[in-house]
Amino acid sequence: MKHIDLNNLRKENLDTLPEMERRQFLKIGLVVTGIFAGGSVLSLMSNIDKVFASKEDLKQRYPYKPHYSMVMRQDRCVDCELCKEACIITNNVPDYGYRTTILEKVTPDAIGQKREFIPVLCNQCNNPPCVRACPTKATYKDPTNGIVMMEDRKCIGCKSCVLACPYNARYFSEEKHAIDKCNFCIDTRLQKGHKLTACAEACPADVRVFGDLSDPESRVFKMVHQIEKPVWVLREETGVKPNVFYTKG
Repeated sequence: MKHIDLNNLRKENLDTLPEMERRQFLKIGLVVTGIFAGGSVLSLMSNIDKVFASKEDLKQRYPYKPHYSMVMRQDRCVDCELCKEACIITNNVPDYGYRTTILEKVTPDAIGQKREFIPVLCNQCNNPPCVRACPTKATYKDPTNGIVMMEDRKCIGCKSCVLACPYNARYFSEEKHAIDKCNFCIDTRLQKGHKLTACAEACPADVRVFGDLSDPESRVFKMVHQIEKPVWVLREETGVKPNVFYTKG
């Protein structure tokens, strides 16, 4: 077995970390984690339960049932915008607003420039600053499924929640006279028996993986808790504890 000198372990790109070394870290009780901040950072956590948790641990970590989540397979996105079109049609999004969009990141490489596309939407935070900022409680976290919702009749359009959101995921709807945002298509699809959000169903490259994070058999749970590939969240430093994750491959 290959010896791993933890004392001399340095930061490196998680994508290049051999699978065998990942498994060895796991065997000795260390979990490999990744943080995306213009690059990948290798870090280790001495907590095996972060990967393999008991049912009781899962209830505490994912208190909602279902605990809706989305995993973005970021490097698969080609900016076809079919997800945006599906969202607009399904949720009647005006041309000046958005519930989901795609950001472009351009970085220099050996042959010129490398373009990456990053899908973004409301992260349905477990610690949502928008809820705390709203003076009328128009925005709230659904106690059953954890989706951050809007109650339009209570909204006074002050835009406090817009300023509080670290993901720029809210806009003022002139038609509704209230703030609008992604709600995982709860009213337009999920409550009508559909299993996927409009954007996830429309994506031809399987970029957006939607599901129940409280279910160990779900695809999103397995993708978030595997150790073969790095998984990260956006703006982790804000402490909002998002339910949208990013990975590659």
